[in-house]
Amino acid sequence: MAIRCGVDIIEIDRIRKSLEELESFRNRVFTGHEISYCEGRNRARYESYAARFAAKEAVLKALGTGMSDGLEWKDIEIRNDEKGKPGVFLTGRALEIFRTMGALSIDISLSHCGSYAVAFVVIETSGTD
Repeated sequence: MAIRCGVDIIEIDRIRKSLEELESFRNRVFTGHEISYCEGRNRARYESYAARFAAKEAVLKALGTGMSDGLEWKDIEIRNDEKGKPGVFLTGRALEIFRTMGALSIDISLSHCGSYAVAFVVIETSGTD
C-alpha cells in the first residue's frame, strides 16, 4: 500500500476576481453541481468556490499529473454528503489515471478562513510508490 497526497492553498480574493472578471472561468472550471452549491452559499460563495478550486489543484497533485495528460477541470468534482463532508468524484481522464495508479480510495479535507482556502487530499493505492 502507498499513500499519495496533495495540498493547495489559494487566496479567496483571487478566485472572486476571476469569477467576476472572466465570464468563462466559472463554467470552464466548475461543474453544474459545484456552481449550484457555491451560489447557494450566498455570502460565503467565494470561499466555497475557492475551496473547491484548491481541492481540484490538490487532487491533481495527488494524482501526480498537474493540469496535463488530457485532464480537464470538470473531471474533478467536489460534492458534500448529507452531513456536509466533502467528497471527490472523478470522471474522464482523472478517473482513468486514478484507476491506472491502482488507487483504492480518495479522501479530502477543505477549510477556509479570512483570506485563504486550503484543501488536502489523500489517495490510498495498492502499489508501493
